[in-house]
Amino acid sequence: MQYNIEGGQLPVLICTLDSGDSMITESGSMGWMTPNIEMVTSGGGAKKVLGRMLSGESLFRNIYTARGNGAQIAFLSSFPGSIVPIDVRNEDYIVQKTAFLASDQSVELSMFFQKKFGAGLVGGEGFVMQRLSGSGMAFIEIDGAVIEYTLAAGQQMVVSTGHLAYMSGTCSINVSTVKGAKNILLGGEGLFNTVITGPGKIGLQTLSPSDMASAIAPFLPSSNK
Repeated sequence: MQYNIEGGQLPVLICTLDSGDSMITESGSMGWMTPNIEMVTSGGGAKKVLGRMLSGESLFRNIYTARGNGAQIAFLSSFPGSIVPIDVRNEDYIVQKTAFLASDQSVELSMFFQKKFGAGLVGGEGFVMQRLSGSGMAFIEIDGAVIEYTLAAGQQMVVSTGHLAYMSGTCSINVSTVKGAKNILLGGEGLFNTVITGPGKIGLQTLSPSDMASAIAPFLPSSNK
């Protein structure tokens, strides 16, 4: 499988497949494809469907298989931002619960529960996230652009709520309280920050989902008359 990511801030993932190659995606993510690709919809069993319900994902996934060399398929991001390739051949990654776009069939998706319940409730990243593992390539969609850091063992990064896009499975996540009443009331950063501790890689998105929602809210039609 070969791929290109095009389209700037309205990105598209274009994959070229050899015969027998398969790609997995959430329902509705396919934009276009050549005729020599076959689609099958699968839930992956009751346990996996239940897991997707808990994590807010689509209940079913589509599997696209090439029936000839040079088959091409395009997957579209659902919002302005970036599509990021994630290589899980050497390590697992933890990503936002709605970040998964597509992967080859050797990638396994599962739920990741934060060990500290409070970190999920107040940290802004959610108690349930997604774990990507296996031996292939996955692709996630994020808000804005991504900035990646590599943390040494014990090294930390304090992240504003909603800006963690992904992290290595070796990293840990916790929350810290913003100190000082004046900072809380006037700083505009809320009560809590997310704290990521290495070792491993972290990807930080320049726009959080809540920031994007706030930016477009004034332009949405109102139901009040």
